[in-house]
Amino acid sequence: MTEIIRMPAPSETSVLPATRLPVSASASRMARRHDAWRPRFWILFVTFPIVLAATLAQSVQSTGPLGPIVTVLWTYPIIGTLVGLWGAWITRRRLTNAPADDVAAPCPDRLVVVVPTIGRHDTYPALERAVRSYITYLPECFPRLRVDVVIEEGCEAAESIAELGAVSRYIRVVTVPRSYRTPNGTRFKSRANHYVHELRLAQHEDRDDVWILHMDDDTGVGLDTAVSMANFIRRQRAAGADGKHLAQGILTYPRENARNRLTWLADALRPVADVTTFSAFTGNGTPLAGVHGELLLVRASVEAQIGWDFGPDAIVEDAQFALIFSRLHPGRSAWFPGRCYGASPASVRDFLKQRERWAWGLVGLAFNANVPLRDRLFIGYSVLSWMIGPFGHIGFVLLLGAALGSVDTVPITLAVLPIWALNMAYAVWLYWEGLRMNVAVSQRGRRTWWEGLVVIALIPVFALMEGIGGLRGLYRYLRRTENTFVVIAKPA
Repeated sequence: MTEIIRMPAPSETSVLPATRLPVSASASRMARRHDAWRPRFWILFVTFPIVLAATLAQSVQSTGPLGPIVTVLWTYPIIGTLVGLWGAWITRRRLTNAPADDVAAPCPDRLVVVVPTIGRHDTYPALERAVRSYITYLPECFPRLRVDVVIEEGCEAAESIAELGAVSRYIRVVTVPRSYRTPNGTRFKSRANHYVHELRLAQHEDRDDVWILHMDDDTGVGLDTAVSMANFIRRQRAAGADGKHLAQGILTYPRENARNRLTWLADALRPVADVTTFSAFTGNGTPLAGVHGELLLVRASVEAQIGWDFGPDAIVEDAQFALIFSRLHPGRSAWFPGRCYGASPASVRDFLKQRERWAWGLVGLAFNANVPLRDRLFIGYSVLSWMIGPFGHIGFVLLLGAALGSVDTVPITLAVLPIWALNMAYAVWLYWEGLRMNVAVSQRGRRTWWEGLVVIALIPVFALMEGIGGLRGLYRYLRRTENTFVVIAKPA
């Protein structure tokens, strides 16, 4: 394998001081204890009886032509709702019993941060913000640190990235040659991941005491992130043969990283997904709901068994990695309360592009016969929920009712009304809690009086945005369009 590397990493025996940069407000996040991440359910308990009473008041014993349609559409999400609430309850119990994790102490294991980037000029500012956060905060707990910034040979921002690599001896810029091909013809981000994976194998880093931290090129860390990861890794070292091999933390979106207020509010769903669905699956040992590519911690010896060579159609490589891990190492994944700090898309157009790529890849994964059916059942269920979501949107239902001559949405049985009310209350709770979490990691750590009301009022708008992106992804999959890996620019 041809190897092009910007500069060597520190040796196993040397500990080089990180270049000290001005400490931003994220350092103060370390002092915040688990209260900010412990799910609170009061908004759910308030919303549920209100919605149930309202639907009962509008219901009669007969139903119109819309009845069978809305009975299916508005009842189907209940499995996701129950899984999410179960995960939230588990998270609450974990954080109630967890130590504060607020003391920085060196971890003996090596940490290798892998940051693939497309290397465009418009993505470079966010990359620089992220990489500087790694070399500022991670050495406090990981003296054996290396940050691998992975770029494509000839990328347009190569010179700027090379200059960034000279900031600290902790940074290694790895260039993937244009001629590099994986055995299975993998492309895009998976190809970059597999190249640097093979490089680690050649350097004999596929060991139990080496951990790989996968990060996106717009997602930074704080000192709290380093402390939480170090404490988690120390617990696995103490557990010996019973230790976990993979863990996922919480992806958050500080308001100061947002250029567009609407997409920032829409991304309230992202952190709350980590304390609900991902906590339920990954936190209980088997990540059958997938994982996301940020704050994904994997033992190097285990990643060496799986790699990233998933074939030319792989564009949601993180979810596919999780399903393979679930089959090979059932019960060996975990969840930890560390946070990383990302940026919402800069425009609604970019938001739709992002969701389109995710949906496109997840539909393909749901129908991937190379993955056992039982391993992709929940992802398949979730993808179907996403795809039918726009057809359950109140706007579409009213238009359909007008076409059918009746806008009566009484279900075929009133027994489903509590399920509808729970699904609606859960949707309100998701955005309310997610907004609270994103605000908690922001420099201005309090919600304004109107933000909570606005995020609830805009739920139909967010549902439409998510649904349009999902349907565009489904359309591309059904058209058998040539796969592309769309990378959107993020704010610096």
